[in-house]
Amino acid sequence: MLLSRRSLLTLAAALPAAGHAAAAQRPRSVPRYTMTAFTNDSETDLYVYESDDAITFRQLSGPAYRPPTGLLRDPSVFRNIDGYYYLTYTTGWEGRTIGFAYSADRLNWSHLYDITVPLPGVTSTWAPEWFIDTDRSINVIVSLSDGYRFTPHLITADSKLRSWSVPRPMIGLAQPDNTSYGYIDTTVVRADRRYYAFTKNESTKYIELAVADRLPGPYTFVATDDWAGWGAPVEGQCVIALPDGGWRIYFDAYTDHQYFYSDCYDDFRTWTTPLELPEISGTVRHFTVYPEFIEQPDS
Repeated sequence: MLLSRRSLLTLAAALPAAGHAAAAQRPRSVPRYTMTAFTNDSETDLYVYESDDAITFRQLSGPAYRPPTGLLRDPSVFRNIDGYYYLTYTTGWEGRTIGFAYSADRLNWSHLYDITVPLPGVTSTWAPEWFIDTDRSINVIVSLSDGYRFTPHLITADSKLRSWSVPRPMIGLAQPDNTSYGYIDTTVVRADRRYYAFTKNESTKYIELAVADRLPGPYTFVATDDWAGWGAPVEGQCVIALPDGGWRIYFDAYTDHQYFYSDCYDDFRTWTTPLELPEISGTVRHFTVYPEFIEQPDS
């Protein structure tokens, strides 16, 4: 069928509008923040929250998971290259096991396995935390107690999480004598090719900062006591990068039943006055926040 000149001009005039409509439907990347937590009411159940701005979180699922045995405290989450979300968590106040679970949608979780720390003399295994290095190696930082003092240790998995290395202490984060209770709840972020460990001094109850050139260490403490103005006692810290180049830390003021956040824009030197996390402060306990960018249609 041949089109008239008028029909061709009409069709041509309509093409830009159609092109704009198609462009409007192209997906764009937007930040999404997934929080995994236990709560003041339950240390056996997982609760999952979601946020668009890393401040206001809404409940996505809960209870979302209960392990077959033991507790679920201090849950930490990340998304592997296979597309699944993986959880690690504290299984008990005492013992040598770390729990693991997985999910395709963050809503429904299944138990993966528990692993036993193969080190003699370990009495407690607390606050396992994922750390994915720049070479995509999968690591968990976990605080191990000898019955008196906690020391952060590092264990590394293969890419499919089928096997784990023997835990090794993170050099520089161990106290050399018996006058300290050590460090717990250690979380590490990488910036400017260095590793920054935010760790709770279990004697002073302050969150302190140590720096290393390699993930295993040796670490050097560069900020101690109440260096950031967060006060004490605080714990359960989680640090994330923000899209605008800043950093945000969350921490649990557990004796006051409040959760706070604080931001930094000058290479971890100064931090904003802590603000209480809206809606869920007083409900959630020791959580982690996992940032990722997802595709959604442009409006």
